[in-house]
Amino acid sequence: MRAADLGRQATGACHMPAKSHLTRRRFLTLCASAPAMGLASAARASTQIWRGQAFGAEVSLELSSDVRQLQQDLDAVVQELRQIESRFSIYLPSSELSQLNARGRIAVSEEMHEVLRLVRRVHLVSEGLFDPTIQPLWQALVEGRDTAEARALIGFERVEIGSSHVRLAPGQKLSLNGIAQGYATDRITALLRRRGYDHALVNMGEFRAMGGPYHLGMSDPEAGQLGRLSLTDGAVASSSPGAMRVGDETHILHPKGGVPLWSTVTVQASSAALADAVSTAFCLMPRNQIARVCDRLDLGPVVMVDFEGNLETL
Repeated sequence: MRAADLGRQATGACHMPAKSHLTRRRFLTLCASAPAMGLASAARASTQIWRGQAFGAEVSLELSSDVRQLQQDLDAVVQELRQIESRFSIYLPSSELSQLNARGRIAVSEEMHEVLRLVRRVHLVSEGLFDPTIQPLWQALVEGRDTAEARALIGFERVEIGSSHVRLAPGQKLSLNGIAQGYATDRITALLRRRGYDHALVNMGEFRAMGGPYHLGMSDPEAGQLGRLSLTDGAVASSSPGAMRVGDETHILHPKGGVPLWSTVTVQASSAALADAVSTAFCLMPRNQIARVCDRLDLGPVVMVDFEGNLETL
């Protein structure tokens, strides 16, 4: 099937930095408004769209909200986002991640511990293809240096995750850009739920819906528009290796020296952090391995586009 031939909706329960705030091009876009509400609800609330910045990229919310409480809720969202950035941003020298990379061993927050446990799970299930220890390789490529030494540092299995601390192997550094935006999406979704929302579309780099359906357009950097998917009470993430390059490599680096096998992969999952991580790893996997991981992690539909523009769905 060619990507341009996708006519039906996929339904379900539903990278890396440079020296500055380098952003990923978006291959999931909102293409319809929020789901319809009843007349009584509509009289009290209206659909509000908010846009901001986090992790060097545009983020957004679509909320069915009483405008009288909206500003308080948005203030809480911004505060939560800044807290998450203070943990996981690789751009901020003061962030928890930057401190870990600089010192090699630190006591970590509950949030960092939670994310690294999920990283370890996806690293194991993906047979090492999801590996945040590629950060030194990225730096070497950006600076035009030989990569042999950086490649020798790759291996998340050498990261020690204790009950209250994390220790990197000598010379290792992490980038959590393949999961942090998904985690931020989950955290903002949880915050909104605590504040009484049951209909919202959260986009902190990846998408998560409360209620629905919300309709998202899918595209590929080469094939263009693919079609759209419908998202209800779940999450979706998309990765496209060719969207950005560093030297002769795509921005999704293969930890074992291989090359990406897919131009774009879109994954639906129960959480945005999980969808974010596995969509990155799936770009490097053959179809049969993707299918095995889907079974092990109970993932929703996966849409894959190869470099010829052919589309497959699992």
